[in-house]
Amino acid sequence: MTTAPAAPAAPTASAASNTSPAIAPVPFMHTALLPQDIEAATAVLRSGMLRAAGQCAALEVKFGEMSGAKHAMTCANGTCALQLAYEPLFQPGDEVLVPAWSYVATASMLAARGCKPVFVDALPTTGQIDMADAAKRITPKTRGVAATHMYGCPVDIDAVTAFAAHHKLRVVYDAAQAHLSMYKGKGIGEFGDAVTYSFYATKNLGTGEGGLITCNDDVLARDIKLLRSHGETDKYVHERIGYNYRMNDITGAIGLSRLARLPQDTATRQANAAKYAKLLAGLVGIEPLAITTGAVSAYHLYTVRIDPAVFSVSRDQLSKELMTLGVPTAVHYPRSLPDQPAFKPYLADQKPCPIAQRMAQTVLSLPMHHMLTDEHFATIASALKTVVTRFAR
Repeated sequence: MTTAPAAPAAPTASAASNTSPAIAPVPFMHTALLPQDIEAATAVLRSGMLRAAGQCAALEVKFGEMSGAKHAMTCANGTCALQLAYEPLFQPGDEVLVPAWSYVATASMLAARGCKPVFVDALPTTGQIDMADAAKRITPKTRGVAATHMYGCPVDIDAVTAFAAHHKLRVVYDAAQAHLSMYKGKGIGEFGDAVTYSFYATKNLGTGEGGLITCNDDVLARDIKLLRSHGETDKYVHERIGYNYRMNDITGAIGLSRLARLPQDTATRQANAAKYAKLLAGLVGIEPLAITTGAVSAYHLYTVRIDPAVFSVSRDQLSKELMTLGVPTAVHYPRSLPDQPAFKPYLADQKPCPIAQRMAQTVLSLPMHHMLTDEHFATIASALKTVVTRFAR
């Protein structure tokens, strides 16, 4: 999940008298609801129908259509979405290939299922899972691939599909950051066995908490729906063991309201990404991650790589300098998954993932959202030029 960097503390009166006026920082993200979102939630409150009902059902239909999926099922959050997708597809003891470069939940929910996450290194150009490296890590126990569409950019879906077909593997795509991303002219919901989404507050479609799973198989959809609600097929009739991972209609109403704007918001993010590409083209040492061939990114984040050979200071020091110039940044992520203490029990026979480890030291996310203005970009451009001039060797 993406968290906003803390706002800088206001200077004290004594400090302010000895310094120049503070630069108003560019907003790193924009999460505010519009009046129509609030009214949608209020209408549910007035109705008294707070549980999952018509608003969640409508959100499922519309999101499924927009992502290219036959079935869409809302749930409590993006982590629950992963758990609900993994459980019908994988059994305890299965090995599942998973990106070394991703948010923790992609792998932790496999471990929670009793599976062994087998970490696959990242492509240095895009940060996406490297399927050539995956081929080196497959064993007779491998049963699936869990691939993350990092930062809003789809992975090489053709490569994943061919690999999975050759080895008879199931595929789950973690699209927590990739609402309305496209691959070769199709919505990413058309691909894989299941696709999971997060509606966490900072996501492109943010509802506070919330998640959704899409799939195109009727049997799998039924299994996920049963798992989501205590395995219940009729009132007080429970076909299987399940969970209480339902969304509520307040959340559904906010999601449905914001979904109406999501295509335009996404187009604005894409236009902003083009502005970034233009202003970075003349700067040394700061390179945007590439986009997978055939993919259209939703740009949940705009993430660059800092070349340590170019600068006399670290990535973290550059981040601090940018903040003083009014440009907050964030690191997504400061550790690769194999370097997380929680996964140490799974690493005894696994090879290192050096590209993912290097990315943890070099990536930096710049402000990206649909409310960036020309003035914001002027501040960003000036700050980036300043740090390159000041700290390039």
